[in-house]
Amino acid sequence: KTAQIGELGVSVVQLKEDLSDTQAALLEDQKYLEELETSCSTKTAEWEERQKTRQLEMEAVSQALAVLSGDDAHDLFTRTFNPSFLQRSSSSSSSSDRRSAASALLARVAERLHSPRLATLAYNLKLDAFTRVKKAIDDMVTQLLKEQEDEVKHKDFCTGEFNTNQLQTEKKERTKEDLLASIEDLEMTIDELAKAIDELNAEIAEMQVQLKRAGEDREKENAEFQTTVADQRETQKLLKTALQVLGDFYNKKTASLLQRQEPAGPPPPAGFETYKNNAGSGGVIQLIQQIISDAKAMEAEAIRSEEDAQKAYEDFVKETNASIEAKSKDIVEKSEVKARAEGELVETKEAKEAVILELEQLSNYNAQLHQSCDFVLKNFDLRQTARDEEIEALRQAKAILSGAKFDNFLQRS
Repeated sequence: KTAQIGELGVSVVQLKEDLSDTQAALLEDQKYLEELETSCSTKTAEWEERQKTRQLEMEAVSQALAVLSGDDAHDLFTRTFNPSFLQRSSSSSSSSDRRSAASALLARVAERLHSPRLATLAYNLKLDAFTRVKKAIDDMVTQLLKEQEDEVKHKDFCTGEFNTNQLQTEKKERTKEDLLASIEDLEMTIDELAKAIDELNAEIAEMQVQLKRAGEDREKENAEFQTTVADQRETQKLLKTALQVLGDFYNKKTASLLQRQEPAGPPPPAGFETYKNNAGSGGVIQLIQQIISDAKAMEAEAIRSEEDAQKAYEDFVKETNASIEAKSKDIVEKSEVKARAEGELVETKEAKEAVILELEQLSNYNAQLHQSCDFVLKNFDLRQTARDEEIEALRQAKAILSGAKFDNFLQRS
């Protein structure tokens, strides 16, 4: 039991240290989780806003293209811009060819990638001056590169957050399992201690009953002893009195007979025979003496038995009281250990509830990450490739506008 109590004490200390570490980690994780939730919420809002803006942009561009692609708009643009595009000089013709080639390239890529921005730019190539078109191309390339960079950052953020969330969840699950095991051990220990305390109390109660019964038996035995000794002593006294009476009589008669002498002269006439002691008188006296000896022996035996019984009772009382004291001390120690275990159980259950709450928060944050990140992660490669092609098409269109040959780009495509 002492070894068990020692092991339990060590276990309690270790559990307290684990609880302290868990509570500290919980505070840090909660702080980190709050920061992540704030950051994720902000990024989610930004991403949703960008998606909404992009959708509105695509709708607006599509509507604008529908308006600008109509027959009336084409005739109006032809009448309005025809003088500036139909110059007869060779440089003007070359510029028009480059404009048409760049526009055709962007239109093809826009159709393949379903990009309203490229389609709009392709149409604007037919209308705007080179300088404005090149600037528009540069601005769009810059915007696409920025979007690409932001999307890479978003992907890295999502990947990192998913990994961190998974690691923290696994760690908290292990902590939860450890706490559940500790709770089970503590409950088992408390139950065992409670049973042991009940058994000790029952043993003490039984020993107290035995003490009471032993005391009562001792009183009865002592009363019997007192009666026996008194009877034996009274018997001896009575027999001694009888023996004294008989002794006095026979001793006196014997002395009287010895003092009487025969008279001188002729013998007297015949009369009574000489008086003699009863032949059985000696046997009676010996019997009385034997009974007195037996009574003394019984008295001595009763005294010895009483002394032995008293000593055995005193030893029993001493040993029983010592055992009761030891068991009472054991009850106190076990009660203290049980109280510490119960306190530790309460703290461990609180720690378990805190871990469960943290796991729930991690699960909620994981759901938020999926809302913010699933689309990006699932379509990242496709979107990056499409954006690269958009950028490449814009650069090719700019190169064409700057004098490069359109046939070279057609061969690449």
